Amino acid sequence: MSFIAPQHRLYACFFLFALTTGALMSRLPDVQTQLGVTESQLGLTMIGMAIGSLISLTFGAAVIERLGVRTTAFFTVLGPAILFALIPWMGAAPAVFGLLFVTGLLSGALEINLNVEIDRLEMQTGKRFMNRAHGFWSVGFFVTALLGAAIRQSGLSVEAHLGLMALIVVVVGGYMIAGIKPAPAPQRTHGENTHRIAFPHLGLVPLCIIGFAAFLVEGAGIDWSAIYMRDVFAVQPFVGGMGLTLFAGFMAAMRLTADPVVARFGPRNVAMVLLSLASVGVLMVGYAPMPEIALAGFALMGIGCSAVYPLAVSAAAQRTDRPAAVNVAALGQVSFVVFFLAPPLLGFVAEYLGIRNSYLICLPLLLAGLWASSFALGNRKVETPHGLPPEPTPLG
Repeated sequence: MSFIAPQHRLYACFFLFALTTGALMSRLPDVQTQLGVTESQLGLTMIGMAIGSLISLTFGAAVIERLGVRTTAFFTVLGPAILFALIPWMGAAPAVFGLLFVTGLLSGALEINLNVEIDRLEMQTGKRFMNRAHGFWSVGFFVTALLGAAIRQSGLSVEAHLGLMALIVVVVGGYMIAGIKPAPAPQRTHGENTHRIAFPHLGLVPLCIIGFAAFLVEGAGIDWSAIYMRDVFAVQPFVGGMGLTLFAGFMAAMRLTADPVVARFGPRNVAMVLLSLASVGVLMVGYAPMPEIALAGFALMGIGCSAVYPLAVSAAAQRTDRPAAVNVAALGQVSFVVFFLAPPLLGFVAEYLGIRNSYLICLPLLLAGLWASSFALGNRKVETPHGLPPEPTPLG
């Protein structure tokens, strides 16, 4: 009999994937220097992960169903760690693009695999694990951001840093995944899983806007904060890494504590407050006269984009016009466009208009998200009926 609960093995998968992804993001300034590329060229390189993820999210369900949760987890948790460790050795942006494309395929499959398995485990046990699982992704990002800042300051090479992370993920992840026992598939999935490709319709547009706003801020905070702190304030590597650390840390704390807040104040009020805080945060980062103000802005951005997308997912799942899985998948696939395309788009803005403006450009979409939240989200306690599909939160 295993001493590790089934949900804890799945939490570990989220945590470990975030650990290795966050390690790469914390070293992006060094990767950029090694490749000798501009911000816009780095953004184009990173778009490989976007393309791979979208392909996998759209067409990967059938393959994952055939492989099963354990085999898929081995590929999708251990694979990205190994591929990320190879990036510093490539030496050319096109080669890195190819690695990121494959990593994107695995990342999209990981999202489907872990979310579906957690949902099935919830159905089997009658307990809820989804929000905490996504919270562990945020905790993993916080841990790796904090470690990454310290490791950069120590002078450890990118190759050694990412290689060490890969070793940890392979050893710990291999042990945790080996003990996964698939939960039985509920009967409802047989009908809903026939929808392999889902697209949004007019009724989902407001919820898509809300998801866009949250993901744009998340992409800006995760991918460009270290480069922002380096270019704008020329701070020490440890201080530069604090932008990502604070962003991820406050996002993790909010995700792990958001449920009772939503239950008390309602999703509409919570979403509007969070998006308002995110708006203040991007303004602080965009106009920060000193590093301390920028770091406080990153913390507010982390709080502001933390629980907004899950609220939109719940609203999509509760719609009655189509099966819940179709609406949730449609919202997830469209929102992932922004999540993965934000880095290259913001990279172009950073190169041609300045990196401060790459944050200020988030403000109009945040205001649009505030407008959409005012009528697209309910204002009562959110209790998603048990058995609805899991929220396809990106790596968060």
